[in-house]
Amino acid sequence: MQTCESHGRVHTPICLLIAVTLLFFTGCASTPTHRVPMTGDIMVDGPRMIAEGPPRDKVLWQYRTASAAIRRGQFDAAKPLLDDALAMLGGVYGKDAEARKARGLFNKEARKTFIGEPYERSMAYFYRGVLYWRDGELDNARACFRSAEFEDSDAENKEYAGDWVLPDYLDGLATTKLAGDGTDALKRAKAVAKNVNLPDYNPKANVLFIVEYGPGPQKYGAGQYNEQLRFRTRGSPVLSAQLKTGPINLPVAPCDDLNFQATTRGGRVMDHVLANKAVFKGTTDAVGDVAIISGAVLASGRHHRNSAADEIGLGLIAAGIISKIFSSATTPEADIRTWDNLPQFISFATLKLAPGEHVVTVEFKDAAGAANPNLTKTITVNVPADRDKVVFVSDSSTTPQTQ
Repeated sequence: MQTCESHGRVHTPICLLIAVTLLFFTGCASTPTHRVPMTGDIMVDGPRMIAEGPPRDKVLWQYRTASAAIRRGQFDAAKPLLDDALAMLGGVYGKDAEARKARGLFNKEARKTFIGEPYERSMAYFYRGVLYWRDGELDNARACFRSAEFEDSDAENKEYAGDWVLPDYLDGLATTKLAGDGTDALKRAKAVAKNVNLPDYNPKANVLFIVEYGPGPQKYGAGQYNEQLRFRTRGSPVLSAQLKTGPINLPVAPCDDLNFQATTRGGRVMDHVLANKAVFKGTTDAVGDVAIISGAVLASGRHHRNSAADEIGLGLIAAGIISKIFSSATTPEADIRTWDNLPQFISFATLKLAPGEHVVTVEFKDAAGAANPNLTKTITVNVPADRDKVVFVSDSSTTPQTQ
């Protein structure tokens, strides 16, 4: 059996180079992380993943757990989760070193700390704004709605920048209730509203319903190496809602569509990085194939032992192997971690109700206008005398519920 040493001073460096390269990439391989057992209950799995899961996924699980808590009426549990996530989003903890590493050839984008795509970040601010309003803190609620719009302000296609309806509308409504002028925000909301007539502000309306329904977008990787971030949208069985209490029977049409928000932003800066990674991976893979084949042809020819052709052939094989190693280690995959329990549609209704207890029914309707009785929610609403009442209802909310 022929060994590397038998080829003398030319082949020994080649073998050493291959060995060092393999050792380098072995050292770069990530250490397997401890798998946290999952139960399928987000209110069990979420806190467990936040505490024990990979730190880079903490914000993702805070998002998921907060939205699930809101739908169960556990508003106090949702607030600290969103506060911590938004603190990370706002850069309180400094720049993320892992995000910088993710731009390197040999590290996956998914190793960076998750903060989400713009529509996900906007929804984190939106939910927190709703909770602030629920606590009577309209100034903080308004700041969150403005931040939700800001997260959407840098779309590659400027036609779709800052085009959320509800954050702008609620910004103006909060301003009006704080004795300010919400006209500009109302104009912005009406300018981008599609197929929905937004009512003018009624400062005397003391109950705000936030209504959400339908399944939100999911992410997947496309392209030869899954380097292209794409969004899978799912048709919603619910396209509208109907709110009933006493003599009031009010239709609730969708204001914002998260599928639309996810798919209209255009490219990301990271897309160009991943595209370059994909080119590098493909090129080094092809170069490795050519070098190995060429080297094998030379080395297998009828030459004298230790001939120059043998040396060149084996050198090409070594170079090809190294090139293939670099190709294999290059990770151009897009980050497809998803806030996977977001809705497709969000909307609202405002009412003036007398202080006290009211039973409210919310029906969710399909394209034909038929209500799905399995999704109907019954909510007992206690309207205070001294401030607004905010009621959150989702097609996946628990019912009956008291708010």
